[in-house]
Amino acid sequence: MVKHVQIRLTLEEEAHEGSLKQRIAKYLGLSQEEFSFKILRKSIDARKPEVVFNYKLAVFIGENPPKEQYTFEYRDISKAKPIHIIGFGPAGMWAALRCLELGFKPIVLERGKNVQDRRRDLKAINQDHIVNEDSNYCFGEGGAGTYSDGKLYTRSLKRGDVRRIFESLVHHGATEQILIDAHPHIGTNKLPKIVQNIRETILKHGGEVHLNTKVTDFIIHNNQLKTIVLKNKIEMEVNRVILATGHSARDIFYLLEKKKITLKAKSFAMGVRVEHPQHIIDSIQYHCSGSRNELLPAAAYSLVQQVKGRGVYSFCMCPGGFIVPAATAPGEVVVNGMSPSKRNNLYANSGIVVEINVDTDIPKYERFGTLKGLEYQKDLERLAFTSGGRTQTAPAQRLTDFVEGNISEDLNPTSYQPGLKSAPLHSLLPKLIGSRLRAGFTEFGKKMKGYYTSEANIVGVESRTSSPVTIPRNEHLEHPEIKGLFPCGEGGGYAGGIVSAAMDGERCAEAAVANL
Repeated sequence: MVKHVQIRLTLEEEAHEGSLKQRIAKYLGLSQEEFSFKILRKSIDARKPEVVFNYKLAVFIGENPPKEQYTFEYRDISKAKPIHIIGFGPAGMWAALRCLELGFKPIVLERGKNVQDRRRDLKAINQDHIVNEDSNYCFGEGGAGTYSDGKLYTRSLKRGDVRRIFESLVHHGATEQILIDAHPHIGTNKLPKIVQNIRETILKHGGEVHLNTKVTDFIIHNNQLKTIVLKNKIEMEVNRVILATGHSARDIFYLLEKKKITLKAKSFAMGVRVEHPQHIIDSIQYHCSGSRNELLPAAAYSLVQQVKGRGVYSFCMCPGGFIVPAATAPGEVVVNGMSPSKRNNLYANSGIVVEINVDTDIPKYERFGTLKGLEYQKDLERLAFTSGGRTQTAPAQRLTDFVEGNISEDLNPTSYQPGLKSAPLHSLLPKLIGSRLRAGFTEFGKKMKGYYTSEANIVGVESRTSSPVTIPRNEHLEHPEIKGLFPCGEGGGYAGGIVSAAMDGERCAEAAVANL
């Protein structure tokens, strides 16, 4: 017999082994020998001064929980029909895995390096300020998700089976804890091995993964994508192509525009990163004056405020994390955030961004047509590069100085390795963004007492929240004009994170197979 129950534990109870089973026994009126249980979901409720742990449980009375099997029926597809996948981020990876299950051969083309070799290029951008355009925090095996926080939260519940993606991650090396936590994450230190395991699964079953293989051109006949051209001029005949290149692959957008393949401008968001000492966020969220209880993880937050008809909101909040340089070309500064699995760094950072409506907010960029949002992004990234000193040093300002319009004589310590340079971001950022950020930070300070502080820095610019371009597709997930082309994931404008991109990759694989 199985019963589903919910139990709340105080911090004191959580600290004692066996408390959960005792509470279950009392709740059901059973002895502890009469049942076993499985945790289905665990979350923390810190809305009140007394922090509690919420557990959703399956209680097995007179029987043992079934043993979990996270297995997938990957076939030997070495001699099967091919489906080409451009990009090996979450969308591309799960498109390839789904092809294995459906009996088709994925041939993956990824412009960047494998996870291990990427580390050298990340070191180069952090320490030497050298940006490799094909190997960086955005490009390479695993995409931007490889060296990121690995947050697995998604609102895209109608797009596919979220649980299936989580179980696939566990199958490839993630901890089972991601199946339980209300806001699961994997961590930048653990993701590379999982990505490597996914590649090995694809190769083991007869698929192909070609790294350092940049696609530079498409050859189209009678509105059918027939050939892919690689950077070394090698031509590869194709039948069905899943385009999963990510939101930062600007060369692909330029290529599609050059080929007169229909694109659409898409609204997006831009802003800055804000970085607080983690203990400040902990004290606000956990109502504590000193260090947080050791049972509690580094505290996170989520904030949103309407300012002058546009949303100002937190994005990709990284507790116990660090800010990283996410530029994909020389001459630009882009910042992003991530954190290790333990989230034990001294700082908390989050993007704070402003919604930008491409139809009304940037009229000066209309001459760029469907790429107007992309060009607006680029201009702000160049501005950050110039104001930061023309290296990967980022322009920054104390939070209070930014809001009050003062130059910061000095800056707080930071997790951002290339370093910070004091700059008047309050006057450098376009009014569309800067004025709304200033009002937003003021309101956030009212919602979280202590958030508005001179101990926080803002760092510019956070510009790659999502694609400013959509590659349209029809009800069969195929481009409405180009047969055999399936735009996918964040680069197509159809996802906003690891899980939603992975689910879209699976859907595109299914669509490509059905099309064959």
